[in-house]
Amino acid sequence: MSDQSLDSIVQVTVTVSPTLASAPNFNVGLIVGSSTIISPSERVKLYRSLEEMTSDGWIGSEAEYLAAQVYFAQSPRPTMLAVGRQDETVPETPVQAVTACRMANGEWYACFVTGVLTDAEIQAVAMYIESAATSSVYFYGTSNNDILTATAPNIMDTLKSAKLKRTFGQWGVDPFGSVAAMGYAMGANTGLANSSFTMAYKSEVGIDPDDLTTTQLTNILNYNGNAYTGYGGKYQLLVQGTMADGTHFDEVINLDMLVAEIQIAAMNLLVSSPKIPQTESGMSQLIQAITVPCEDALTRGAIGPGVWTAAPILGLQTGDGLPNGYLIQAESLATQSQADREARKSPPIYIAVKMAGAIEFVVIGVIVNR
Repeated sequence: MSDQSLDSIVQVTVTVSPTLASAPNFNVGLIVGSSTIISPSERVKLYRSLEEMTSDGWIGSEAEYLAAQVYFAQSPRPTMLAVGRQDETVPETPVQAVTACRMANGEWYACFVTGVLTDAEIQAVAMYIESAATSSVYFYGTSNNDILTATAPNIMDTLKSAKLKRTFGQWGVDPFGSVAAMGYAMGANTGLANSSFTMAYKSEVGIDPDDLTTTQLTNILNYNGNAYTGYGGKYQLLVQGTMADGTHFDEVINLDMLVAEIQIAAMNLLVSSPKIPQTESGMSQLIQAITVPCEDALTRGAIGPGVWTAAPILGLQTGDGLPNGYLIQAESLATQSQADREARKSPPIYIAVKMAGAIEFVVIGVIVNR
């Protein structure tokens, strides 16, 4: 009996969708030091706990391990730490070490360098992080008394004048105070609903608050620096949660996350689709794809409803409400140049977002009547 192939009647084609990329992590901190546990060739290792570090050969007295103790002690607890090697036998400067760590590993977002760095070394790392192609932030600590007396130049004054928005400086006697801030930031950034946070008024576990006068604290804050100190005899608080240029840390990380997620969403659509037609339907596909990360940012609480107070964008006018915290618009295909059409470019897409912001100062009036 002959046995004919079913393909002549029913032909089945199997197409497996390509694996899509995800946005990079924004909850992993990097601690860089010169201990020899990690080889210069390996450069960076990832750890989920101090126990993993001990199993890997860390004794517990190394600067990186002591910093990791502070990092993992924060609440919420961060789930991952990257430890990087600075090769002092070369010799290698801190900025060269951080640069090499970035080239070796793209998973970390925030970084800290152990040891007593000079102002010039801190500035060099800060300038690299500011200009690096991969969005990152730098946490550093200093106990320079010139900052307390507002004696310029000093490192906080220098970085403020340079308008750096990716460097978080903390004045403190404890060299790991800024590690605690980094640990809190990486632990709190879960990406879950209502997980958006600020750095202001947080506790630094394992760090003693610095005894600062009102004038000294004011001088630190005037440089857009941060400090961990006592308030009202009852509270130990981190103030004020700002970067060197005065931008709040939460705004920096939330925008970095949103930009990365929008970029990945658009790329995944291009990769997974046989074709995005250069039509209104194709533009709708693009807009639908980048709506998802905008909705995620809204769910996290990074953006929120508000009134658009900036300059008009296409149909969005100054004073218009953004009930969802964002509005996505695109220029018309009908007005696209022939050159852009032949180059297969989409018309420009504009995403207007309203940051949710945060209340960090409160004025209350108490009116008493007898």
